[in-house]
Amino acid sequence: MKEFFISDCTQQENKVITSTFVVITKQVKPKKTGDPYLALTVGDRTGQLEAKMWDNVEDSMDGFDQDDVVKIKGLINKYKNRFQLTIHKIRRMQETEIQFDDYLPKTNKNIDELWETLAGYVAAFQDENLRGLVQSFMNDPEIAGPYRMAPAAKTLHHAYIGGLLDHVVSLFRSCDLISRNYPQINRDLLMTGAFLHDIGKIHELTYNRSFAYSTRGQLLGHMIIELEMLQAKLAPGFPPEMKMLLEHMIISHHGQYEFGSPKLPMFPEAVMLHYLDDLDSKMESMRAMLEREGDQESMWTSYNSNLGRPLLNSARFLQKPITAAATVEEVVEEEVVATVELTPDNHTSSVIETKLESDPSPKLPGFDLAETK
Repeated sequence: MKEFFISDCTQQENKVITSTFVVITKQVKPKKTGDPYLALTVGDRTGQLEAKMWDNVEDSMDGFDQDDVVKIKGLINKYKNRFQLTIHKIRRMQETEIQFDDYLPKTNKNIDELWETLAGYVAAFQDENLRGLVQSFMNDPEIAGPYRMAPAAKTLHHAYIGGLLDHVVSLFRSCDLISRNYPQINRDLLMTGAFLHDIGKIHELTYNRSFAYSTRGQLLGHMIIELEMLQAKLAPGFPPEMKMLLEHMIISHHGQYEFGSPKLPMFPEAVMLHYLDDLDSKMESMRAMLEREGDQESMWTSYNSNLGRPLLNSARFLQKPITAAATVEEVVEEEVVATVELTPDNHTSSVIETKLESDPSPKLPGFDLAETK
């Protein structure tokens, strides 16, 4: 039985642990001496962790592959304000030893209740064509089963079992609320776009041991898959104009060319779908990171590469008194740390020096650091 989870790193810092993980990525890299070392990303249902093996690598590097479950003995420590695992021993686990529920994160919400909520919204559609279309997807067991279980993404947001359904139900709630403020919006069209915009993820992603891309997903991507799925479900007599709008919402929902959309959103429902999807994704990504690092002392998280910034725990920030010089200095120090995280290693010292030289007495609104000393 697995006793140590990645979420326990804070309690086990600078201690040797023995536990099991799924191998998410595996690379063999050269040291400066030319000898190999192992660079892994390992995971369990509570998160992911970078892991390195420096010694006796030749004895272990061919004994397991990506997506294998391995047993590791190693040291939990911090490097650049992030937890990592220094591997002492590693071996591949046998199938009979593996409890697969330990390795894939899963929504803590009730999937049946989420599905019923979604079905309730769809049943209330005024447009019979759109209602029938979405219900044809929901009534297909080959689609409904994976839709209820699939993650919404590999890593970026809602990356857990049930994540796709959780994301879409959240989107439906936002669509329902926001469309009330904009009466020109076709609410049924907007919600149908929300239901379809990531449905191709059920084929794009695999989620048996870890979240990865299928061959079909790698070659086509979820948008092309969704266009195929839509075409297969259209009933005879479905309005061709409505079909075209749905196709456009599917291919434009990423919002920008550089994010994979071949077209920009060109009508109100498409624009709203893009922004609500982006908002829900970012809010979940922030929630997950703040929760994951909630037991750390700093008010700042580590650098979030997906969002391109560290995050401030605003609730913790507001709880701290801002009346003493030490508090002001702490905020300034954390700002410098966050800046360092954003900077390539070979420029770190120059950034700190430039910051301190150009602003020797950093200030917060209403505070003069020199006056508080």
